[in-house]
Formats: sequence, C-alpha cells, structure tokens
Amino acid sequence: MSIFSRNDAQTATATGAVNPEPAALTGDYTIDPAHSTIGFVARHAMVTNVKGGFQDFTGTLHLDGSDPSRSTASIDVVMDSISTGNADRDGHLKSADFFKADEFPAMTFRSTKAEALGGDDYRITGELTILGTTRPLSIDLEFNGAAKDPFGNERVGFEGKAEILRSEWGLTWNAALETGGVLVSDKIKLNFDISAIRNA
Repeated sequence: MSIFSRNDAQTATATGAVNPEPAALTGDYTIDPAHSTIGFVARHAMVTNVKGGFQDFTGTLHLDGSDPSRSTASIDVVMDSISTGNADRDGHLKSADFFKADEFPAMTFRSTKAEALGGDDYRITGELTILGTTRPLSIDLEFNGAAKDPFGNERVGFEGKAEILRSEWGLTWNAALETGGVLVSDKIKLNFDISAIRNA
C-alpha cells in the first residue's frame, strides 16, 4: 500500500507522528484492530445517515518505500461482527436479506495496484469480495505519519475512504417509502482509520 509522505524527513504532524524518508518505512506490517476502524455510512429513509462498522477484522500491509507501486494490502472482515448500535438492525444485516453471514462469513479485500497522488495522498485499488461476488474497489488514502509507541512498536497510520453501490455485490434488499424513494440507499460510504505495526 503506497502511503509514503514526500514531505521533508522527520516533519512532525499534529498528532506527534513523523513523516520519515519513504525508504525507512519499507517492510511488512500487521493491522492493529484495537486501534483501527473499518466503518460505513448508509442513507436511511432518504433523510438521515446510519453509521456502522465491523468489530472483528485482520489485515496485513507490505510497504515498499523505493517503489510504492509494489506495495500491497490484504484485509479480512468477519461479517458476524457488524455493529450499528442497534441489535435488531444488526441481526437484519446478518440475515439472508443482506450479508447472509452464516453462508458468507467473510468480506475480503486484496490489492492489485497502488499509486501516489501527490503529497500525502495515495490510492490503492483491489478486489472486494462480498457474498461471493468480487468486484474492483479503489480506496483514497491519506498518510498520517509514523511513530514508535511506548511499547516499542513501530506504527504507521492512514485514513481512507471509498464509495460502493451495494447492489453491484448482490445486496439488493429494500423497501419502498410511501412518500417516494427507498428505505436504504444503494450508495454506501466506506471509511478506514488504520494503525499498522511493523512485523518483528
């Protein structure tokens, strides 16, 4: 995943992290789920947003500072861990109407391309699999810097965002509203806040 800053070496960020020389970031990393979030936003009843996320996921990154285009990312999400703050809604999302969590327990992302967009902005493209359907997905990323935590872990962080049409992955359940429109939007916004630790 190409999330390397081209700013001056050791430039401090607002969070105290630094942006080191790209080559210094080369290596393999494991996403820390305790300090990361994978979330989504869906429009509900045409008038408000429902936010949710996944509590159980794993992932790895390979960062190549000499050639960021050779960087990669892999993420596996446990669908039964979906959470929107409402037990009934979560149960519906896990059911056959939506994610069929019993039949398709995982959602996966495997990168196929990484590119620098300038500054701290990057884009990673890959294949997102939901309900057994695999389609391309591009995620825009902002590199948040690197830091060593109090336990000696070398961390990198980034924020990402993307949009999908859920119907393209077979997520077509909906209900019509009396006033027109539908209960759940087809467009879903995805957001990522990721902290990854360099492997020993």
